[in-house]
Amino acid sequence: MAKMKTHKGAQKRFKKTGTGKIKRNHAFTSHLFRNKTKQQKRRLAKQRVMHETDQKRIEQLLPYK
Repeated sequence: MAKMKTHKGAQKRFKKTGTGKIKRNHAFTSHLFRNKTKQQKRRLAKQRVMHETDQKRIEQLLPYK
């Protein structure tokens, strides 16, 4: 059986933690910052752990990570 290929778009967007959870970045962080509050911009700058329901889909795209 052939080796599975890693989805390159997913590889650039997601990272795995030491415990196996998947970290993601927030959307809405590229422009139009004057309409956002300081608190909102601070929150959007941080990475978050992917929800368990979406994690299974992403793990299929990243078989060797």
